[in-house]
Amino acid sequence: MTEAQRQQDQQHFVEEVGLLFEHAGLPRMAGRILGWLLICDPPHQSPGELAKVLQASKGSISTMIRLLIQIGLIERISLPGQRRDYVRIKSNSWNELFTRRMFMVSSFRQLAERGLTVLSDDHGQPQRERLAEMRDLYAFLEREVPMLLARWERERHLRSTDQENTGQQA
Repeated sequence: MTEAQRQQDQQHFVEEVGLLFEHAGLPRMAGRILGWLLICDPPHQSPGELAKVLQASKGSISTMIRLLIQIGLIERISLPGQRRDYVRIKSNSWNELFTRRMFMVSSFRQLAERGLTVLSDDHGQPQRERLAEMRDLYAFLEREVPMLLARWERERHLRSTDQENTGQQA
């Protein structure tokens, strides 16, 4: 693969992440920043480096960095002997993000339960069925997702232990 092809593939990846973010209701630029941080070397980048590689204004980069820090996907770091700050993907950020999003699952279940209590007996069955389906789905997710996350943590731990053992044997 030529250097030009590699750079083009990287740009396409960054744009794909941006589009996915936009589809999820977040700013495309935040996704582009995250996309670059996922594949860049070194894994930390200054706001100026991000602005240059993503061909974006420093103001836009700064605003999106704050958003990504708030979401919990990236963190600001400083390096010894450097006067500027850098950002990088926060360790364990995907698990933490997912865990925090579980709050929304509980909120949706509670909202459906509240809707069921608000309906009087003279409301028809279709309204109750819609709310019951919503409640039941989110109650199911509340029960099952914590177990999935626990399984993920076990698998992640096993994977890191295997990698450490493989590295020691080499």
